[in-house]
Amino acid sequence: MSSTPGRTRFGADSDLAGRGGMLTAMVLAVLGYQINATMLSPALPDVIERLGTTMAAAGLSQTLFFLMAAIGQVTLARLSDRRGRKPMMILCAIVLIVGDLLCVLAPNIEVFIAGRILQGVSAAMFTLAFLSLNQLLSPAGFGKAAGIITAVNGGLAGVDAIAGGQIADTIGFRGIFVCSALIAVAGLIGVRRYVPDVPPTTTTEGRFDSRGIAALSLGLTGVLVGLAQGAAWGWASPLTLGFLLGGVAALAFFVVSQKSATDPVIDIEVLASRRAWPLLITTICTLGGAFGAIALTIPLFAQDTEVGLGLSAVTAAVLFLTPIQLIGVISAPLTGRLGPKFGWRTIVVTGAVANFVIFVFATLFLHNEWILVATLAALGVTYGGFMLTGLNGLAVTTAPKDKPGSLSGLNRACFGIGASLGIALASAMITAGSDAHGVTGAGYRNAMFVALALLAVGVVTALLIQRPDPAERAGSGKGEDEPRLVLSHH
Repeated sequence: MSSTPGRTRFGADSDLAGRGGMLTAMVLAVLGYQINATMLSPALPDVIERLGTTMAAAGLSQTLFFLMAAIGQVTLARLSDRRGRKPMMILCAIVLIVGDLLCVLAPNIEVFIAGRILQGVSAAMFTLAFLSLNQLLSPAGFGKAAGIITAVNGGLAGVDAIAGGQIADTIGFRGIFVCSALIAVAGLIGVRRYVPDVPPTTTTEGRFDSRGIAALSLGLTGVLVGLAQGAAWGWASPLTLGFLLGGVAALAFFVVSQKSATDPVIDIEVLASRRAWPLLITTICTLGGAFGAIALTIPLFAQDTEVGLGLSAVTAAVLFLTPIQLIGVISAPLTGRLGPKFGWRTIVVTGAVANFVIFVFATLFLHNEWILVATLAALGVTYGGFMLTGLNGLAVTTAPKDKPGSLSGLNRACFGIGASLGIALASAMITAGSDAHGVTGAGYRNAMFVALALLAVGVVTALLIQRPDPAERAGSGKGEDEPRLVLSHH
């Protein structure tokens, strides 16, 4: 790679030297979004009680949160190819702050859902951070930094899960969004001051594909809302069928429109490659299986006094959420160092198989509190470390060089799609397993079986991901000292 005027090179050993401010700013920026997922999970029963809503409506708010995360990832990542990474990061932070304020002030579930939608859009901060780091750092430096950012993907070392449960048990769920807003403001200030302006990677003058974005948004919304609310509305009801069939039709139109668009949101040729579609399905199934269980099924089951474990929100968070996050904070950076050495595909396949085995134990021993604690803690390595870091690393390093935001943005969108799909299916199973007295044990058990099925599909598709060419693998392994383009400080 040749140098560009106004830019300097850094060797692998000095990639992160003097970049503490930039990395801290990115960590704060992504953490502001992430705690809206991790801190809220143990507080969902409090949301239902204080807003006088239903389990189905609370599940819908979670579904739409992760759905908007998917849409935001695709849209803002591609826009950043044109407009630059930093302006889109600033936009994400502002949108997140507005969403937090809506949730703090929400008088009802409708306003709460509106706030969750805005918070979800800000998930694009993760993709923008990964893309910026990949442009600024060498492969070795990127692996280290990506591991740190990925560790935040699981929360703040488990402290946020405990805090979320404590806040829910004392002042209520609104305090969670006050915390998020404060962190988001700090992230916004840090991004403006410490994150360099990474130049746009495309000079395409064609019009941005707003038609494709609209079709994708409508399609995903229709399918996922239909799945989330099908049990409550009735699977054969006109409303459910309208959402599902309308969503499928919109997605079909989206695929067709991408073939004729001058600057498509998704490059169909890239999507059809075995480097892309198996990776994307693996991401969806991994997030769907793991997140549906971790963020909804297990928190609700743990606090259910009738057929569950009957724990408080704080205790449930300490036992079932904190270990995953705490171990993930350690394992994700370590995995980031292993990725360039052994190959990101190897990391993903290993994590997918291990995740499936762990969830078999979690499903079979759902009512055994301490076996469940041990199995979920192991996910800190296999899910929080290997899978989250591996999926991010593989998507960024195999993306087309002329459109680096395409595959990585789409893959991060699949994080949101998978999470919202997992929440939707878990919510539907739990709702379908309810009777006049509330949720039954069968409802929770069926939700776990669905999670296990998704993870099984993820194992198969992970094995289908195309192996890198020997020449490319040699280049990525031996070229760790090859510097990336780094902006000067002037």
